[in-house]
Amino acid sequence: MVTVVLADDHVVVRQGLRALLESDPSFVVVGEAADGLEAVELVKRRKPTVLLTDLMMPGLDGLAITRKLARLKSDTRVIILSMYGDQAYVLTALKSGAAGYVVKESCGAELFQAMREVVAGRRYLSPAVSEASIGSFSSMGTILQKAQTGLLEVHDKLTVRERKVLQLVVEGASSSDIGSRLKISSRTVESHRANCMRKLGLNSPQDLIRYALQRGSLPRDEPKSVRKRR
Repeated sequence: MVTVVLADDHVVVRQGLRALLESDPSFVVVGEAADGLEAVELVKRRKPTVLLTDLMMPGLDGLAITRKLARLKSDTRVIILSMYGDQAYVLTALKSGAAGYVVKESCGAELFQAMREVVAGRRYLSPAVSEASIGSFSSMGTILQKAQTGLLEVHDKLTVRERKVLQLVVEGASSSDIGSRLKISSRTVESHRANCMRKLGLNSPQDLIRYALQRGSLPRDEPKSVRKRR
């Protein structure tokens, strides 16, 4: 029996994944999480065979969840489920310790295949993901080091507020959510976002996320405010 924890901040997505997985009696969903912190706690308590997590999650993103579980020496195999198939995302997921990477455009049969592959101790990448990702995995550290070296000076041009907006954008927060958390208007959020893109020479929100991945700017641990409350 393969036990599974699902982590996605959209209820309808979790419901769909649960219905799909439990259509096969060899899979049992033992927990659902709506944010990254909850996902880590569920894995620690339930010790599932597999954690199926979205890449972009509030609290801790899928990559930070994977790194945290690796530090905890968890035996749970992690599969990242993402709408992004870019090589940068895939390589970072593999470097973080993910056993599988499945793009959301995949069919149900592929998800089952991914689950069985990682349970068997193998790695799985969606066919939609370039095979070059595997070949480049060995040089991932060099790739990121070079990218970071070239981006550090540019990143220093961002103000503290712009960096915070960038972090929240990468976490998947909307402009209204960011405005509420930072106590600024949505229009001001959009202005900060535009300034980030202009200063970094980027053209789209996807480019912002890719930049953060290359620089290692995605949140890696629990927010300080959460740690202090414990």
